[in-house]
Amino acid sequence: MRMSGSGYLDTPWPSEDGGPARLQISQHVAGLALKQGEQLGCVTRHTLLSTMTLLGAPGEVYLLTHSALRAKWGLPTTACVELIDPATLKTLKRSPRLRGGPMWPGAMALHRNGNLIVVYGRYAHQLDRACQPLKSRKLPVNEAYNSFVILDNGLIVTKNLSDRTNARLTVLDADNLQPACADLDCPEPSIARLSAVGNTVYVVGVRSLFRYHWDVAARRLQFDQDWRLDYVGTSKQTYGWDVVIDGEHAWFMDNGQHRYLYKMLGAGVSKTANRLIRVSLQDAREHHSVEVSGLAGGSITNPPLVDSKRQIVVAYDSANAVLRAWRFGSAISDLTPLWEKSSFGCASHMILYPDTGELVSNDYHHLSENVVVLDIATGAERARINSGGITQGVVFPSPGWGRDFYWSSMGKLARIFVQ
Repeated sequence: MRMSGSGYLDTPWPSEDGGPARLQISQHVAGLALKQGEQLGCVTRHTLLSTMTLLGAPGEVYLLTHSALRAKWGLPTTACVELIDPATLKTLKRSPRLRGGPMWPGAMALHRNGNLIVVYGRYAHQLDRACQPLKSRKLPVNEAYNSFVILDNGLIVTKNLSDRTNARLTVLDADNLQPACADLDCPEPSIARLSAVGNTVYVVGVRSLFRYHWDVAARRLQFDQDWRLDYVGTSKQTYGWDVVIDGEHAWFMDNGQHRYLYKMLGAGVSKTANRLIRVSLQDAREHHSVEVSGLAGGSITNPPLVDSKRQIVVAYDSANAVLRAWRFGSAISDLTPLWEKSSFGCASHMILYPDTGELVSNDYHHLSENVVVLDIATGAERARINSGGITQGVVFPSPGWGRDFYWSSMGKLARIFVQ
């Protein structure tokens, strides 16, 4: 099964989270297959703020970074794309500084037309595989645009990030970056990144989860009036983050408001526990939530991970350093606790190798980030290594081309491999 969606180049990892459904599952690449006695090695390099790596043709690894210091003085920031050596991480080719504006980690993907698409700040850019700009477009809202998805029809959908003004969806033609239809104003603000399956876009607003379908006849996105979940309701929960779409259900976590500076530990704002929320894609009235740790001040900044093959969902409370897994069934409330780890500093997006059941996550303690490989079925630790980062990673890893993967952690990029 292709995880990335047909709008993307068919590579093992063409975008953040491996595809627009945010399954974080490696495709076409075998697992690390760690054996007893084997250990992990690590190669690192300093970067500006590294956001993600992705894989192109065999041997191609692309890195997205951005500037930040200028934002402290209200000045526009920029992004950069590099083609890097897959083993040494050295720069092979580099783009010029790409115009951005307001600072927030952006997004990069390989479109099926073979070009790189980058959305950073309030600009969309198209680059060739040598990292040279082809086209750019200024986006309509003077706010940072934090993500985009590519629909199966090849169109790009992006939005601004704000907890004050309603999100605005912009749909672009991937070949020329021209608008494919008029912008659409969402019914509420949205912090989370967009997700998509087929030609349907999912938006986690600050209070509710809703979606839009591409209408071929009308040539525009249409709001689904019959599918919407008010997940905040009368509770004191804060907004949700990115949603995972597994084909049957949508999964995400709430209490996303926090005080992250360089770590998520202790950064929660709400006095309540954060929740894992499951919603039927057929009927949003069928939904269920469970507290992740049950501890006050629970918070996250990223999505859970869903292993449909093994029927396991992994969620976490980054503010309280708890990582937890459940076995799930077809019934919306069928969640059975499987394993739990406390004092485990998980905050980042993850990688799952479906053939081996190896789950890659981070475990942060004071100014030291370890990257850990776990058995998703048991929680058993297979290996760990210090990534060299002093911040708690909250961005996007990717698999590599062999028994390795890449870990972005703000000012560091690490290649972690089986020795």
